[in-house]
Amino acid sequence: MRLRVEFTTEPFDLDEAPAHALVAREVIQGALLDAVDVGPFGNTAEGDVDAVLTAVDAMLRRSLGAGATRVSLQVNVIGEPGEPADPGEADK
Repeated sequence: MRLRVEFTTEPFDLDEAPAHALVAREVIQGALLDAVDVGPFGNTAEGDVDAVLTAVDAMLRRSLGAGATRVSLQVNVIGEPGEPADPGEADK
């Protein structure tokens, strides 16, 4: 099964990225995930179910440990391994 995870960490700081946001991005970028997209107000990644769940566990633990007071998270099933993405999925 393939999953897509979207998440944000809070509190926000518009002047500079807080430590919890940097840690969360570091975890996701270092995981064995596909199509990682990090941004100032949200982050998205896709991958195999085990890779996504492992990365989410690490991201939650480390970002909460670094001062996050809230993590908003959404996980969607997007397909089975080896199944081609729907048109436009690779662009998301």
